[in-house]
Amino acid sequence: MSDIKIHSFDNKDFGAYCAMPEGGKGPAIIVIQEIFGVNNFMRQMCDAFAAKGYIAVCPDLFWRQKPGIQLNKQTPEEWDQAMDLYKGFDTESGVRDLLATLAHVRKLPGCSGKVGAVGYCLGGKLAYLMATRSDVDASVGYYGVELDKYLDEVHDIRMPLMLHIAALDKYTPAPVREKLLKAFARNPVITAYVYDNADHAFARTGGDHYNAEAAKLANDRTDQFFAEYLQG
Repeated sequence: MSDIKIHSFDNKDFGAYCAMPEGGKGPAIIVIQEIFGVNNFMRQMCDAFAAKGYIAVCPDLFWRQKPGIQLNKQTPEEWDQAMDLYKGFDTESGVRDLLATLAHVRKLPGCSGKVGAVGYCLGGKLAYLMATRSDVDASVGYYGVELDKYLDEVHDIRMPLMLHIAALDKYTPAPVREKLLKAFARNPVITAYVYDNADHAFARTGGDHYNAEAAKLANDRTDQFFAEYLQG
């Protein structure tokens, strides 16, 4: 487990956390951060994917504002900082940095060439955009925000995409959720699941809305999905 550097398309370097599987070989997964940076939860998710045989890389997408953000305590002050970073985040630059990450990961020693992406909250939106705008082999988004702004890209998705949607998520109220589901149903490579008793960030271990039952179900589905499309 180590921190690495990735070269951006505008000729600058930014950081990422990299967890390697036993033996140092396998398909790869790009783990896309929430609004709290590459913090303990993101690193733990990378370590968990590495234990399942994947090279897992979590790039620092806030580096253009302030590199090295790791908000772990989620105090009111950290929430304010996270929201300021989110408001200042440029989605298009973030997607380009993820495309640079994808190119870097595919060239890592030991990478099989198969690369997936999984993201949470902000990362859930970016995982969706990786599905629409890149040749990533499979993508998973957990409670992605603002997806309704990008529904005109739904037919650009050619590789498998799985989305986990929380029914109680205030960032995706029922009318928006129904609009999303209707659009997703028009593309057969998209699978969307709704978790009835779950709120936003239900899979974040230790978070206020952590829902063990929903998290296990979503994570099991994600594991099966990646096993089929990256390891199969």
